[in-house]
Amino acid sequence: MTLPKGFGSAGTGGSSSADVERMIGRRVENMTGMITISFWAAIIATFGGTAAGYFYYPWAYPTASGHFAFIVLTIIETIGYIFCVKVMEEGSNKNSNGIIGASVVGATVFVLFVSLYVGW
Repeated sequence: MTLPKGFGSAGTGGSSSADVERMIGRRVENMTGMITISFWAAIIATFGGTAAGYFYYPWAYPTASGHFAFIVLTIIETIGYIFCVKVMEEGSNKNSNGIIGASVVGATVFVLFVSLYVGW
């Protein structure tokens, strides 16, 4: 990898993780919180999108269709969230299984609540 002038070992062409960290400014292993916040924002946005069908257009979009869309989209978002965090932490000694587990369980409870009590 070619680094900008002033980074890396002089003449050897190699780069260390410290050089890359200085270039980027922050290591990705420390961004679990940001990815978790983004995951929850995506779930809330998905609910907001399906809520238009639940409350604003109930005659045009059946409730069961909205629930199906909400469940499927949340499953896709959850798989993406787990993939992002696990790839981000690959090769490091970080372990975010507790945060991932709490977020996935929270998302499951939220989806079940919405599917059971909203729009019926």
